[in-house]
Amino acid sequence: MEGAFLVQSLSAGETTRIISIDVLRGLSLFGIFLVNMLSFHSPYFYYNPYEWWKTSQDLTAFSWIDIFIQASFYPLFAMMFGFGVAMQYEKAKQQGRSFAWTGIRRLTFLVLLGLVHAFFIWPGDILFNYAVCGFVLLLFLRFSGRLLLIFGTALLFLPAAFISLLLILAAQMDANNAIHWTDIASVSQSIAAYGSGTYAEITTQRINDWLNVNMVDGSFFFQLISILPFLLIGAGAFKLNMVGRWAAQPKKTAVLFLVFFIAGLLLKWVPHILDSSNVAYSYIQDAVGGPILAVSYAAFIVLLCSFEQPQKLLKPFAAAGKMSLTNYLTQSIIGTLIFYHYGLAYYGQVTVLTGIWLCVTIFSIQVIASNLWLGRFKRGPFEALWRTITYGKRGK
Repeated sequence: MEGAFLVQSLSAGETTRIISIDVLRGLSLFGIFLVNMLSFHSPYFYYNPYEWWKTSQDLTAFSWIDIFIQASFYPLFAMMFGFGVAMQYEKAKQQGRSFAWTGIRRLTFLVLLGLVHAFFIWPGDILFNYAVCGFVLLLFLRFSGRLLLIFGTALLFLPAAFISLLLILAAQMDANNAIHWTDIASVSQSIAAYGSGTYAEITTQRINDWLNVNMVDGSFFFQLISILPFLLIGAGAFKLNMVGRWAAQPKKTAVLFLVFFIAGLLLKWVPHILDSSNVAYSYIQDAVGGPILAVSYAAFIVLLCSFEQPQKLLKPFAAAGKMSLTNYLTQSIIGTLIFYHYGLAYYGQVTVLTGIWLCVTIFSIQVIASNLWLGRFKRGPFEALWRTITYGKRGK
């Protein structure tokens, strides 16, 4: 999302790198949409997903999302966010101007937009969290790419290893400590509000959902240590020109993809192989397996974009990536209009597979619309607004 318009100022010889970055944004946006769809049409925040879906078709569809999508595309999106912030920082540095106040204005806008999005459209907002972590990232941008990459990786995996160990020990001491559970009261409140409530009742429920996810029992601190590492890694990747280096060395990139894909897939499969009701296994799946699989996806996309024909096939997704902020917000608006009571009121009435097909349909329309829009304009509407508020004028 961040920095999508900046790539246009780079040299023509870096076409592969530019397309790879925007395609990564676009496809990660689609992956996030697939997961978000579950919470658009069901009380996903409060139920045990391994027990909620009863039919074999739903269980199979959810398992595919759980293994291949869940916790693997939001890290990729967050890395691209950090990548873009570092890109803007380095550009400002090259032009001899300070990036601090520019970054603060951009992130402040994102904080406010995220709160509006969460309270009045959909409570699963990520903009607020990314922006808060972005403020912390500003303090680290002066460091080298190598340091950013090392620190981000350590901050990601060391706490994950420690928490995984604690959860495993807790499960050994008492199996009830590590069991997924369904909050029946919250599920009922969500169904009542979103399925048949007034707009005011739905807004109250949205605010409660957002507070439960972000502010209860230290959850915001947990979100911070879960998201910030990806921003640091993305910023480090930009400074080290990792995308360009991967594109220039397709054989090494192919090996990297295979190693990380196999390792990530094995870790993502842990709950399904051992015990899907065990929170420890699910945490390992998401906190460790998810990011590893995300790196494999990034390597695979860059690898494909290194060759002419695959690049042509993937290029339409680049437009969706350049308009990722607009498309992300539009997905929430469309999703809630389909499922909430002030819209078509289909909340709690669709299957996982139906939700997947809705995602494919809506995102396909967004890809087409993004390409048509960028054929006439330089930026998406929300991207243009973001830039105008940041710089106080409309940039060309």
